[in-house]
Amino acid sequence: MIIVRSPLRITLGGGGTDVPSYYRYHDGFSISAAIDKYIYVTVMRPFTPGIYLKYSQLEHVERVEQVRHRIIREVLSMQNLRTPQLEITSLADIPAGTGLGSSGSFTVALARAMYMHRRQLISPKELAELACHIEIDRLGEPIGKQDQYIASYGGLTCFTFHKDDTVSVEPLKASIQTIFELEDRLLLFFTGFSRSAGNVLRDQHTRSLQNDEEMLQNLHYVKKLGYQCKEALESGDLTKFGQLMHEHWEHKKKRSNNMSNSQIDEWYDVAMANGAVGGKLVGAGGGGFLMLLANDGVKLRRAMSAAGLEEVRFHFDFHGTKVLVN
Repeated sequence: MIIVRSPLRITLGGGGTDVPSYYRYHDGFSISAAIDKYIYVTVMRPFTPGIYLKYSQLEHVERVEQVRHRIIREVLSMQNLRTPQLEITSLADIPAGTGLGSSGSFTVALARAMYMHRRQLISPKELAELACHIEIDRLGEPIGKQDQYIASYGGLTCFTFHKDDTVSVEPLKASIQTIFELEDRLLLFFTGFSRSAGNVLRDQHTRSLQNDEEMLQNLHYVKKLGYQCKEALESGDLTKFGQLMHEHWEHKKKRSNNMSNSQIDEWYDVAMANGAVGGKLVGAGGGGFLMLLANDGVKLRRAMSAAGLEEVRFHFDFHGTKVLVN
């Protein structure tokens, strides 16, 4: 049996500029952090022929083209399996649709597991590129690249997305003290709203390709804020970083009417009145996790708990996608 785990992520700056419809014309930039919440994929050879899949649904088929799960089907179709005899299981610490990059993380984990199954090596760069190729090029999803890259590399990492589709990878040069403090002060609260990022990102994708001036100026500004977040984090100024998060969220909401809702706005106002410096919804928006930078963690936790939100505590992950058992 092969067991692979791939971390989920939070975005610290520049989110949304990693989408091809933007970076292929303007270059993109994001800061991502892998966290110790994971997607797990197991691959083994069962005793009987066929493909056995266990995720939120069960599948048992004879041929790859019969697989209903789109990502699994695409990954397996690239393996040239003549007589499939596989059992693949997927488990997750956090459910899908919560803004933590679970789809990209799953694709990376599955691709890594299949390479291990065939006893082949693959570098983090090749793994991230392969996962992006599967989701963006083969499946046509209107998504960005940061999820696949941070799942593959791990850590707190800066990504520059170039017009020629290459990606530059650079560790965030923050001190150990700043990283520990950031880990202590960043709080995640589940809103209870799960959503697909596809609709929000599809609208962004279409408007970017149409050179919609409002959308492009919004993304240009978010990219600028991303660089400022990098500077704040690397200088250890977490208060400034929190203020930039707040500014980012105010601009992010302008991209789509589906980015937030009255309940999420109310929770955010409660947070800002009870010890938060700034915050935002993680991911494309519309639901998932509210990420807040706390000045007073005790007061903030008490207020958000009273508002009915559940906190998910986390640490940063510095391993990236990892084979646990082979």
